[in-house]
This record gives sequence, structure tokens and C-alpha cells, in this order.
Amino acid sequence: MDKFEIANALRETGALISAAGGNPYKARAYITGAKSVESLQRDIGTLVAEKRLVEVPGIGASLAAAIEELYITGTSRVLTRLKEEMPPGIIELSNVPGLTTKRIQAIHDALGVKSIDELEAACLAGTLRSVKGFGEKLEKTILEGINSYRTKQHQVLLHEARRLGNEIVAYLKPSLEGNHVEIAGEIRRWYESVNCVQIVAEAENRNKAIKSFKKLPMVTEVEEERTDYVRVRLADGMRAELFLADCFATKLIEVTGSDAHFQRLQRHAADQGFELTGQGLSKDANEIDVRTEKSVYKTIGLNLIPPEMREDLGEVEDASASDFSDLIQIEDIRGMTHCHTTFSDGRHTVEEMARAAEKMGMQYLTITDHSPLAHYAGGLTIDDLKQQWDEIDRVQEIVDIKLLKGTECDILADGKLDYPDAILERFDLIIASVHSRFKLDEKQMTTRLLNCMKNSHFKIWGHPLGRLVLRRDPIACDVEKVLDAVAESKAAIEINGDPHRLDLEPRWARAARERGIKFVISTDAHSTGDYRNLKYGIHMARRAGIKRKDVLNTRSHDDFKSSVKP
Repeated sequence: MDKFEIANALRETGALISAAGGNPYKARAYITGAKSVESLQRDIGTLVAEKRLVEVPGIGASLAAAIEELYITGTSRVLTRLKEEMPPGIIELSNVPGLTTKRIQAIHDALGVKSIDELEAACLAGTLRSVKGFGEKLEKTILEGINSYRTKQHQVLLHEARRLGNEIVAYLKPSLEGNHVEIAGEIRRWYESVNCVQIVAEAENRNKAIKSFKKLPMVTEVEEERTDYVRVRLADGMRAELFLADCFATKLIEVTGSDAHFQRLQRHAADQGFELTGQGLSKDANEIDVRTEKSVYKTIGLNLIPPEMREDLGEVEDASASDFSDLIQIEDIRGMTHCHTTFSDGRHTVEEMARAAEKMGMQYLTITDHSPLAHYAGGLTIDDLKQQWDEIDRVQEIVDIKLLKGTECDILADGKLDYPDAILERFDLIIASVHSRFKLDEKQMTTRLLNCMKNSHFKIWGHPLGRLVLRRDPIACDVEKVLDAVAESKAAIEINGDPHRLDLEPRWARAARERGIKFVISTDAHSTGDYRNLKYGIHMARRAGIKRKDVLNTRSHDDFKSSVKP
């Protein structure tokens, strides 16, 4: 077996363990192992022969033995046993609410059902109720569960969707024989959450590519198939689509942008005498050879529009004159802002956080542990602050990166900040955030925030609307009125790169930018690994059209420090 076939088998093993209600940690270990195998840069045969699989992150001794067995024999005793013990189709059928492994087994033994389609047919024919333990009421419940499964728009967070998309691309690549393949759609536009993974590819052998796509280990149902397109449903309820392109560049543009953006492009192209479709670009019925997205845009008289901005919000009109080169980029960031340490709820020390940021090439780092009200996160009392400041001073002596003494200070219910003014004025910067009383009504929350904006120490509004993507809605407030107050106070707004927050969302960030408000782009880091969240903050900002001059932590240390000083 090659690494992709081995990963397929590992993932199927994990899915079967999970569907059967087995040990969730064991199931997760197999899934993690599959990802590790897929991403291997070394030859798997060499690792097996030299007994070095355990050197690969995510692979322990027992998983290494399973991988070795798959590589050498092409089979796995564990997977074989699970397939023998579990009824066929359990991975797909376990997605129907109310269907336990025991019930799935009973239905299969009595009726031979091994898919959701067959289960639905049995329900509609009234034969399911003939199975012992299944009556008319349960039959109706199962039909409702099937309908819920099919209509549910399952959403996942952006970072999870990106990981899934990369796994699908890696799995497909051998069947594409070196041709172009790229993730498109909402993932490429960096949406906060996604319900469908869209892949655009070229393929010499389309049948081979489609067959490979349908064999993805997480596929439970093929919903639609044509010679150039296939849509499948995955085990977790997500959907995935594969578009096979006649012209890769135009198909990538079509699938990446919103429908409104592509229609606007088509109208612009028509005004220039061109016809633009997903199949290609032509003029006077003659096909034009365009190999890249940039060449498509250039041919119709536009600069390349960044994927994040393809929403039909005026970007097509702007592209006639602007090349978007002044949009914020990750290379523009000079300092890491909003970072926690072991003094509150961070996992790494001041020194560890400093050295990791320094290794990234950062010029400065803000240490912003929690204030006292956030006792659940180890919020710092005034006495704790003295110890923290002493430690920051000690670390500053042994690192080159500049360290700023800050706080993520709770905004109290009345709008006051969680430290007295005599303490607030001693910080280098203050990020003020809402961490409690999220359910105040709109009038109360607006008053709370407006009162905070009047505080002369207030300089950065942290994860402004307090949302957790897919878990907690934004706080209720009159955002327009609050943004007016922020602009008047000369404070800045944080764009939080934590994939679970991604706050402020682009529509409000655009409204803030139009008011001349400045931003900081942060990682909300609670560990050195969280510094990787920076890219999410950057792309959220790019979606809002934010430029490098709009972002305070693109500035030098001295300039930044003077801009945020309480």
C-alpha cells in the first residue's frame, strides 16, 4: 500500500470504532495517524524497514504496528475484524439520529439494509416496523432523522475545513498525474465557517479522478455525478464537491468567488467584448489561452482581485485602478499583540512566549494576561502584577525582542475597567474586552460599551462583539453607535485571529475602516503554537479591505508603543 491507501485504511478504522461507540481516544488516534501518514515527506517503506515510524508525530508503537501490517500485507486484522463485527454501512447509517449500533445490526439482519437510501425505502414501504423492536412511531422518528441528516447544512470552523480540504487534495493528487488542483469556494475566501469543501482540478483521466474522489474514506453518499463534477456527503454531514476544469483559471475564478462576484465579472468582460464562463474566456467565438487567474483579469482590463475580496462589494470597479498591493499581508506585522502567559491562563512562560515571537522575526510582544474579574482564567490581582512585571523585566534583559507590559482588562457591566486608574496608567497598553454578562439587552450593552469608550485609558477594544463562531452569537448592541464612539475616542479595534473567534467580522471591520478607526491584528495566543493564528486575523482583515497603514502593529516598536499608551 502507498501512504494514501494506508491513511484511508486508518481513517476507516477510526470511523468504525467511533460509529460502534468504541473508545473515542482510540478512534481519534487512528484519525490522527491517518493525517500523519498523508503528510509524510519521507518514504514510508524506508520508515517501515528501519522501524522508525514511531519517530513520526502522532504515531505510537501500536499504530506503527498497524501501519507496518498494512504496508507489508495490504490488510489489517483490526480493520478486518471491525468489518466482520459491524453491519455494512454503519458509518453512513450512524449519522441518522436515534440509530444505535444495536438497532443498525437488527435492521441489517432482518432486511439487509446497508445504506440510508435502503433504510428510507424500508420505512416508506412499512417493512421496518416488521423488525422486532421497531414500531410505527420509531419508523416515523427514523424518517424524520433521515430528512434532518439530508437537509442539515453542517458547518465546521474555517481551520477544520482547511485541514479537511488539504487532506482531500493530498488524496486526489496521485489520480491527477501532476495537474493543477486547488481548494476554492468559501475556504479560499476565508469564511469563518464552511459547509462544503470545493475543489477545482485538471485531470487527463477524468474517470480516474472522479473514482478517486468517490473513494475518499469519509464519503458516505454520492449525491450528484456528471462527467466533469461530483458532489458527495461526508460522514460528519459536510459536503465536498470536485469540479474538473476545461480551463483551470476561469473555473477557479468561478468557484472561488461569490455568484454575485462572478456575474459582475461576466458583465464587465462583456462590456470589453469578451465572453467569460467557467469553461474559458473567448472573444468573437475564439478561445483565448489564459493559464492563470491573473491573466484572466488582465485580459478583461482588471488587476488581480485577491480571493478574500471576491464578494461584489465594489472590488471589480476598484480593480480597474488598484492592484490591491497595499492590503495588509502577514509580512507587514512587526509585533505580536494580545498574548497570555502562565501568569493567567497561558500554557507558556513569558520567556518562552518572547523567544518564540523573536524566532518569528517580531520586533515586539505585548504580554496581556487577564484582569482580576476573570478569576476562572487566573486573572491577576494587583499583587500578582508586581510579580509579572518583575518577570517581564528579567526576561527583557536576556532577549532582543521588546516586551510591553499590558493587560486584557475586563469591561465591567457598568463600562468601568477592572483595575483602578492608578494601575491602568502604569501599563504600556490596555486591551479592554467583555468576558461576562453577555446577555445584557441591546440598550444595556450599548451603554456599557459607550461608557468604556469614555475612559481615557482605553486604547484597544478586544474581540469586540464577543462571539464564538458556531457556539455563541455576538453581543447585542448598537454597533454603529459604538463605532462612532470608538472613532471619537481615538481607540483601535482588535481583529482577533483565534479561529474560534475571528472577531471583528468583515462587515463591521469595513464600517470601522470607513470611520478612520485603526486596528491591531492579534492571535489571542495562549501558547507559542497559537502564534500560527496570525494568518487567520490577516485574512479576516483582507476581507474587509484593510490596508497596512490601517494596522497599528505594522509600526515600529516606538511608534506602536506611543500609539497605544494609556
